[in-house]
This record gives sequence, C-alpha cells and structure tokens, in this order.
Amino acid sequence: MRSTFKVLFFLKRDKQKANRLIPLYCRITVDGKEARFGMKCDVNPKYWDVETGKATGRTAEAVKTNALVDNTKSTIYKIYRELQERDNYVTAEKVKNVFLGIEAKHQTVLELFDYHNRERELQIDVNLSKSTYDRYCTVRQIVSDFILYKYNLHDIPVKEVNHQFLSDFEIYLLTIHEYSKNTVVLVMKKFRHIIEMALNKEWIYRNPFKEFKLQWQKVDRGYLTQSELEAMIDFQFEDKRLEKARDIFIFCAFTGLAYADVKHLTNSHIQFSFDGKLWIKGKRKKTDTEYNIPILNIPKVILEKYKGKAEGDLAIPVFDIVNYNILLKKIAQLCGISKNVSSHLARHTFATLTLTKGVSIESVSKMLGHANIQTTQIYARVTEKKVSHEMGAFAGNVKKLDMKLQFSSNQEKEVPIDNILKSLKISIGKASDTVWENLTAKVWNKLSNIEKQSFVSDVGSMENKPKTFRDFYVFLMDYFLNNLTNQSDSFTLTENELANEEIKSTV
Repeated sequence: MRSTFKVLFFLKRDKQKANRLIPLYCRITVDGKEARFGMKCDVNPKYWDVETGKATGRTAEAVKTNALVDNTKSTIYKIYRELQERDNYVTAEKVKNVFLGIEAKHQTVLELFDYHNRERELQIDVNLSKSTYDRYCTVRQIVSDFILYKYNLHDIPVKEVNHQFLSDFEIYLLTIHEYSKNTVVLVMKKFRHIIEMALNKEWIYRNPFKEFKLQWQKVDRGYLTQSELEAMIDFQFEDKRLEKARDIFIFCAFTGLAYADVKHLTNSHIQFSFDGKLWIKGKRKKTDTEYNIPILNIPKVILEKYKGKAEGDLAIPVFDIVNYNILLKKIAQLCGISKNVSSHLARHTFATLTLTKGVSIESVSKMLGHANIQTTQIYARVTEKKVSHEMGAFAGNVKKLDMKLQFSSNQEKEVPIDNILKSLKISIGKASDTVWENLTAKVWNKLSNIEKQSFVSDVGSMENKPKTFRDFYVFLMDYFLNNLTNQSDSFTLTENELANEEIKSTV
C-alpha cells in the first residue's frame, strides 16, 4: 500500500512573542503520524497566508521566509525519497531526525547489546535471574567474535543486520563453535530479542528475523529409570559432597523441582495443605508460575536430614550449578549409570516416572508449574511399560467385546441349543420338562447368534453348571435379562456423558 506524505508550514500562535511575531513551524505527516519542529524563524501573522503556507507581500522578510520554506520543503521531500529507496519503511520522526541531523542512539549492534545489558543488569533479582543476564553477556561476546571473524570489524550498524547476516551467523555457530542445532536456536533467540528491541524503539524499521525461521530439533530427553534411582539411593558414598549432591538430585527427582527452585527453596515454601499433609508451594524462578507438590516420604527424609544445615531460611544447602553438575557426573560413574546425568535430568525423571505410574498429565503439569500441558508433554515421555500396562487394563475392560468379535466370524452359523444341552448331559423330551423346554426355546430365539455364542462360552466357564432343564432355563433367563440391563445402562451412560459435556461447555 502506498504511504501518504505531507509537509505543512504553520504559525504556532500559542507562542506569540512580545513583539507580536509568531514562530514558524514545519509539520511532517507520514501515514497519519506527525512530527514537527521549529524553523527558527518568526513571522508577522498579518503577512501570513494559511492556505498557501507562505508569507505574503514582497518585503525582504517575506522573500527570506518563503525561500526558507521552499528550501526546507525540497530537502524534506528528497530525504523522504531516499529513505523510501533505502529502508522501504519511513516514519515522520525519522524524516525529521535526518533533516535536523539527529543521530539515532545505539545504531551499532554491540552498542545496542551494551545498552540492553546495562538495563537488564539493574533488573537482576527483581524480575530477572543472574543466569539469564549472564547468557545475554555470552551472546554479546559471540556476536562480537562473529563480526570480527566475518567482516574484520569491531562493530557494524544495526541496519546492516539482514537475512544474509543471520544465515552466515547461524553457519558460524554450527561450524566454528560446533553448537548443536538447539543451542544455535537459543543463541539466535537472544539475538532476536536485541533486534526486536531496536525495532520497537524505531532505531530500525525492518525486522531481519521476520523471514528467518528458527526450528527446534526434536531430541530424546533423558531420564533415570526406577532401578537407576535405586542404585543411586543404595550407594554408600565416602565423600560427603557426593552424598549431598545425590540427595539434592533425588529430592528433585521426587518433587519435580528445577535446580533454580530447589536452590531457593525455603522452609516457608513447605506448608500443611487441605489434606493435613506437607506440600511444597511456591512460584518457579524461571516463569513465575505457581507449583503445588505433595511431599512424599523420600523428599521428607531428605528435608529432615538437612534441617538447620543451610544458610538462613533455606531448606537444603545446594551447590552452585557448575560444581553440582560435575559431582553428578561422578555419581553416575560410581553407580554404573551410563546416561548423561545433569541437574535438569531429575526434573525429566520426575515427569516421566509419575506419568508411567499413572499420575494424570494434568496433575504432573500442575506440580511442574507448567503454564500448559503442551510443555509437560515435551518434558515427560510415555514409556513402553506404561503403554503395556494401560493396554492390559484396556483389554480387561473390553474383554466381552473381544469375545463377541471372535464369535462374529462365525455368526452366520446357527448355534443349536441341543448341542449345549447334550454337553451338559441334560435330557431332552421328558414330559416333566415340556414347560421348561418351551420357555427356553422362546428365550433362545430372542438372542442374536453372537449372544448365543457368548452364552455358550459363559456356560462352559461355569464351575457349577446347570444339571436340569429348569436350572438351564433360569441361567439362560438371567443372561437374557442381564443383557437387556447392560444395553439400558449403556444408553443411560451415553445420555449422562452428553449432559456432562453440555455442562462443561456452559462453564
């Protein structure tokens, strides 16, 4: 869409001076947004034509004023055309700044980084963690190294960051630094945040990341099995530091707390809840999302073990992250665990084991402090053991349907009642059984062939089989009535389910 552009000169009448002269102003309008500035020229309102935006008459002052207006207008139009050709995005403020010679602040990439990082440093422990700030500082150094490597320069203007720059930077991270694809995405996201800040402050007018896609690579997130956790718990450590690191990891594996949250866990986070039991209640350091976790016996024992041994009100004394991860590697080696054990593996383990043991994904999501279940699905896996267990339970629930399905292949064959009676050694044709034979025949004819075959199977599995025609009829009648009841219950259940869905949608 073509942009609208206007330049207007006017007298700022609310600034009239003692000598009755009024300052002359210029107003630039681009797409409905204005920018104005003073012309450092005063005009007698008596000799000013509002319609033409010029001074009237042929006095020396009028000629001088009109020459200033014409030159200014011509220069502004030229600036506007140049900006359109170069940036393809022009604002009134930008045209004004170029005309007045005002340089936009932080026009270079590293100056922009430094400005951002100084602002973030002030927010540490307010709404930003020290680790997040450190990561921005690391990315700043990586970008600086890349600019020197690629362009042999110490800095470049922000406006020169384009799609090609980003592509080259991505290749640099993958090849020179040998980062994984997901690590590259993390670095690029931090850099994108810096560029978007420049965009929001109108220091640049096009976002080079708009057409640059960042794609996560799916990875198999690790976790420890129950037997591996048991090996870690059972191991007797001679080094008390290793023992403490093990205890921290086990505590996190049974609570789902991330390293940052267990490091800042205080006794005030541990509270009695509605069920009269101890819970951990707090907010995640990373996302400020609430979490509520019932405390099982294992973490409770660990809390008791370190009670009063941490600084201040902290519940557990926790190592710094670097030393903690080094100790975890040693622990894994000693316990015969070949997996890459790190601080966050405990959180993965909690998510995986709870889901495997049948805890609902909604409950796991709540305990992990996730804003949505999609995040929980990334952390937690559905193991083959869980699939086997749940399908076994499902098989039990549909056993009757399964039996019917097996019979369905033979449903064209009629099931003769005489064969059943013969197998039960019940005689046919006795005068005393005439009534029971007639009643049995009527009920039998009401059954479908699949139901008849199901009935045969049920009779065959009975311990106390019917021995007389009367007993046979009673058993058959019970089966028939039970079938009717099940069909009625199934229909009622469907209605109830529909009603429940209707209530949910209303709420």
